[in-house]
Amino acid sequence: MYRTQFPSDLFAELDRLQRQVQQFAGPTTSIRGFGRNGFPAMNVGGTPDSVEIYAFAPGVDPAILDVSIERGVLNISGGRESTLPSDDKKAAVHINERFSGRFHRAVSLPDDVDPDQVTAKYNDGILHISIQRRASAQPRRIEIQ
Repeated sequence: MYRTQFPSDLFAELDRLQRQVQQFAGPTTSIRGFGRNGFPAMNVGGTPDSVEIYAFAPGVDPAILDVSIERGVLNISGGRESTLPSDDKKAAVHINERFSGRFHRAVSLPDDVDPDQVTAKYNDGILHISIQRRASAQPRRIEIQ
């Protein structure tokens, strides 16, 4: 009987539109670390003692990677060279699904991490970054007197 200009589930429609825009815009990076189709793919999690970040970057030279923390944001940037035959005029590329070029990912960190207690290791194409939480933020039992 009544017809509205808004779909029955407005938020589902907005989510669908956002996915379509991201599909056409290509790889994106979100400040919260939820960039769809971003390179490198990332897993972010935590323990009571630390925040653990895994960036899956096969074929990236670790010497080119730059990892920094600034104002509560972890930044990972670098690049991966193309392995396609670009100089040979007789060569043709039929499928190119491997990312090459510069990349940048940013992840917002919780307030309780200690930017002076960070370790980063690159092994078998996986960059593992561990950021310790401040001792003052650790849960502790308080004795009742």
